Amino acid sequence: MMISKNLKNKIFSKEVIISLLVIFSIFILDRITKTAIVNHQLTNQSIFINEYLNLELVWNTGIGFGLLSQNANTYYHLISLTIFLVIIFLIFLTIKANFSEKILFSLILGGATGNLYDRLVYFAVPDFIDLHIKDFHWFTFNIADIFITIGVIIIITQELLIKKK
Repeated sequence: MMISKNLKNKIFSKEVIISLLVIFSIFILDRITKTAIVNHQLTNQSIFINEYLNLELVWNTGIGFGLLSQNANTYYHLISLTIFLVIIFLIFLTIKANFSEKILFSLILGGATGNLYDRLVYFAVPDFIDLHIKDFHWFTFNIADIFITIGVIIIITQELLIKKK
C-alpha cells in the first residue's frame, strides 16, 4: 500500500519532527536525572542543595506529585491504564493541533511517557525534587512532572485568557 504524498509530507513535516524532538529530549533528560538520583541514593543519603531544596528519592505509585499513592495493585493498574489512555488521547490532540499547541502537548507527552516508562519498568515513579520552607514540604516531584505542569498551565492559560479575547 502506497502512502499518499500529502500524508507523507504531513508525517515528515518540520512541525512533527520538532514535536518528536521535544518529546524525546524531555524523555531522555527525565531518564538521565532519575537514573542519576536512583544510583546515587542506593549508596548515599539525600542531597542537601540549600535550605529550600533537597534531592531525596521517593518511590511514587500514585499520579503526579504523589497523589493517589496506594499500595493496592488494582489502584496502581487502573492509574497506569488511565495514564496510557491519556497519552493516546494527547497523541491524537497533537496530530490535530497547530504548531504552538503541538509543542505544548509535546511537553506533556515527554513527561508523561517518562513517568509511564517508570511505572512499567519499576512499578513506581522515582520522585526526588523536594521543595520546602522550614517544615512545610511541597509534593516531591521529578523532571517529567515539571514539563507536564508547564504544558498544562500554559494550555489552561491560553484557553482561559488568550482565546477568550
